[in-house]
Amino acid sequence: MLVARIKFYILPSMSPHQYGFMPQKSTEDSLYTIMQHIRSKLNEKKMVTLISLDIEGAFDSAWWPAIRVRLAEENCPVNLRRVIDSYLSNRVVRVRYAGEEIKRETNKGCVQGSIGGPILWNLLLNPLLQELTQQGIYCQAFADDIVLVFDGKTALDIERPANAALEHVFAWGVKNRLRFAPHKTCAMLLTRKLKFDVPRLAMGGIQIKMAEEIKLLGLTIDSSLTFNTHIASVCKKALGIYKLLARTARVSWGLNPDIVRLIYTAAVEPVILYAASAWAPAANKLGVRKQLNVVQRGFAQKMCGAYRTVSLHSALILAGLLPLDLRIREAASLYEAKKGLPHPVLGDREIEQMTPAIKAPHPAERASLEFGRLMDEEQYQRNTNFDLRIFTDGSKIEGKVGAALSLWNSTEEIRAIKLALPSYCTVYQAELLALCRATVEAQKSNEASVGIFSDSMAALQTVASGSPHPLAVKTRDTIRNCMLQNKSVSLFWIKAHAGLQGNERADVLAKEAALKSKKKPDYELCPVSFIRRKIRMDTIDEWDRRYRAGETAAITKLFFPNATGAYRVVRKIGACKTTTQLMTGHGGFSEYLNRFKCKENPSCVCDPVKEETVPHILFECPVFSIDRHNIEQELNVKMSAENIPSLIQGLERNKSTEINSIKHIC
Repeated sequence: MLVARIKFYILPSMSPHQYGFMPQKSTEDSLYTIMQHIRSKLNEKKMVTLISLDIEGAFDSAWWPAIRVRLAEENCPVNLRRVIDSYLSNRVVRVRYAGEEIKRETNKGCVQGSIGGPILWNLLLNPLLQELTQQGIYCQAFADDIVLVFDGKTALDIERPANAALEHVFAWGVKNRLRFAPHKTCAMLLTRKLKFDVPRLAMGGIQIKMAEEIKLLGLTIDSSLTFNTHIASVCKKALGIYKLLARTARVSWGLNPDIVRLIYTAAVEPVILYAASAWAPAANKLGVRKQLNVVQRGFAQKMCGAYRTVSLHSALILAGLLPLDLRIREAASLYEAKKGLPHPVLGDREIEQMTPAIKAPHPAERASLEFGRLMDEEQYQRNTNFDLRIFTDGSKIEGKVGAALSLWNSTEEIRAIKLALPSYCTVYQAELLALCRATVEAQKSNEASVGIFSDSMAALQTVASGSPHPLAVKTRDTIRNCMLQNKSVSLFWIKAHAGLQGNERADVLAKEAALKSKKKPDYELCPVSFIRRKIRMDTIDEWDRRYRAGETAAITKLFFPNATGAYRVVRKIGACKTTTQLMTGHGGFSEYLNRFKCKENPSCVCDPVKEETVPHILFECPVFSIDRHNIEQELNVKMSAENIPSLIQGLERNKSTEINSIKHIC
């Protein structure tokens, strides 16, 4: 409670270059921003020097008198400052050893484990960041990790301002009793020039060493921006997970493929995709793609129960995975789109972004919203004593989106409102828009008590939970204004299609708004889900082009001639070792066994001249002619290489018949 109030007063004045323990900021934001800055300076043909500062025992060394002064400088109310004074007073450090106890008073350190430690540290560090920014120096911080970036045409252009800034930082540390460690501070020079001098840097009279690599927030940045070291590191970590997994996941026993998929999705991909937006261009290099393929191939083979000889393309198709380099590019594109940066997928649309935390009202003014749950007609009737009842609903039908309100007095509908949304919006947005408009109508009305009824639990929870969604924020603000006008506004969840007249009426109106409305949209911010879907479609198209052009996976292409169709239906097949052997040709077939010296010849039992391959067994071998005929009669289709893909696509309608028939032949 105390921290929330302190944040309300100090967040608006905090430096935008502090990313640690700040609302709506992350390590990826910090890394992406600094990499964009470095690349822009390199494109201007400048030399860039990156300096990473180290503070010895930063949180343990935060000086309390300086924190008290900073709270006063930020005009924090006296009552809060007194509470902090009490919190930081009379603290004692006790050490017990060999039956003895030593006590000493302390006047520094953000108390370990305290929820207020991070914000008090940011408060203490903020003047340094602002002073550096005012001097025209690019700086960033994530809690106590501080980075300075200098650029210039020559080493001398960098050397002068950098040394001056380092001395300023060192002096600030002495003033605030924080010790910057020059021997742990390192710098790195980035340039595209072939001939250049290295700037000589010093801090506190100690020379700062130049490094070829610097690790920032888990991302290893090298002087050439190849990110080879970082990629090798994350691939090594992922392969370590695979080696542990391989012991317990075999073709015929061990972990279920779904468990392997869960481990891959929850543990391996996040390790590799971390801060992808900062280093995504490196994923386009052939050498990097090969490293990523080595990691992914093993996991894909475990998911679909394939032999180790199966190609990467076949394993990815049957496992339903996208190549890791494409996933990295996808993650980077999605990150940039979320930040509102121009993107081809967005076109002229504006993406829906969360409301900044600094615009939140004072904690004491934040209404504690709750909503009732009405499960049946009887419970509803006990909650109808309102001067005005408003029923809301949202609908998406035939690719069109709409929302509606139905306003009722004690006996009848007095007004109906239809709201239009673009086709790319979601039902969730429609439900939130309807709730938001309902609160606006409640504020406009002359009634003293208003009940708002919605069948969307998700929308009501979003409003009640304090979510920064723009529609939820506006809804809460309107409810707060109603309270100031002495109006009672109550929210209720009602079960959909339970026969409640108002709810059924709102449902009809919402469908009409979706299908028939031709007015300008009442809300047209693009949801992140739409952008994610569009980017995923582009990724699949690229994967399809790569798959078609590949020289491997010949047997798999018999069943899945394109990756687009495969990605849509492969999860429904439920790949097992039998179907995988059939769809890859790597299994108990004479041609395959002969290739690896496990059988003397590749011939089929039906004819010594014929090789026993998957196409031969499915379409030609007389040994299976009766089974083939029975299946053709059952499916009413001729078994041929041209028809197999359409049979597989039919799994969208029937999950078992076609694939079980093919399994039976195998």
